[in-house]
Formats: sequence, structure tokens, C-alpha cells
Amino acid sequence: MANKEQGTSTIAQNRRARHDYEIEDQYEAGIALSGTEVKSLREGRASLAESFVSIDRRGEVWLENANIPEYFNGTWNNHAPKRRRKLLLHAAQIAKLIRQTQAKGYTIVPLSLYFKAGRVKVAIALARGKREYDKRQTLREAQDTREAQRAMRYANRRSL
Repeated sequence: MANKEQGTSTIAQNRRARHDYEIEDQYEAGIALSGTEVKSLREGRASLAESFVSIDRRGEVWLENANIPEYFNGTWNNHAPKRRRKLLLHAAQIAKLIRQTQAKGYTIVPLSLYFKAGRVKVAIALARGKREYDKRQTLREAQDTREAQRAMRYANRRSL
């Protein structure tokens, strides 16, 4: 137990998800991985750029198209980089996600992949797609906030 990591450390983030979607609700899910996948993640090698979350007919949640490159020192039993990986959630959370994704315009997207107390976790979110003008509005608000902070910093420097 003493050699387990404490706290969280981020492996990969899906920045595109926050740009393309309006995040409604977030969940933390465990992920079923093979040994070489964990070793590859410990090296910080992963990408969630084109990944998505799906729920099959049996009520199982899957992370699809997430790229975890092969472990460099792996042998013949290395993993496939873009295979489906099962996400581990409580049954009540899965039922809630199924109900909510049946509503118009909702989807489930992975936000980040990280270590928490030595275990790999995935932050997933129930999200609604943004329209083009919503994306422009969000960028404009972020730019206005940055400019206001810059002006305040400059004003505070001048007063000293």
C-alpha cells in the first residue's frame, strides 16, 4: 500500500469535448485495462481526441476509439491501441445515463483520463452538442474575461 500513488495525476484530456459540447452532468468511471495498457498510461501516452462512450443493449458502458499506444517494452501479448474498453459504473448511474441519452441531443463524451490512488479513472459527461454560434459566444466570453483580467492586472501594477 505504501507504494501506491496518492492524489490524482492527469494522463490525457479531451479539450475538444468542452468546446463542442455543453456539459450537463459529470461521472467518474473505472476502466477495465490490461497490464500493458496501464504501463503505457504510466508513461503518459494516451489520446481521447476522437473517442466516445457507447452503451450496448445489455447495459454495459464502453469507451471506444480511445488511443492508448502499445507499450514499447511489451511482448507478443501487447494490446491493440484503439480497442473497446469497458467502463465500470454503478447500475443506477448506467440506468440514469440510458434514460438521459434517449432525450433529444444528449450524448456521453469522455473528458479526461487520470490516475486516482493508483487506479485509472475516466471522467465522462452527459453533454448536449453546441451550435456554431454558441461556440463563438463561448470563445468571445473567454476572450473578454482574459482582457478584463489583463486590464485589472495592469491597473493594479500602476497603482503600486
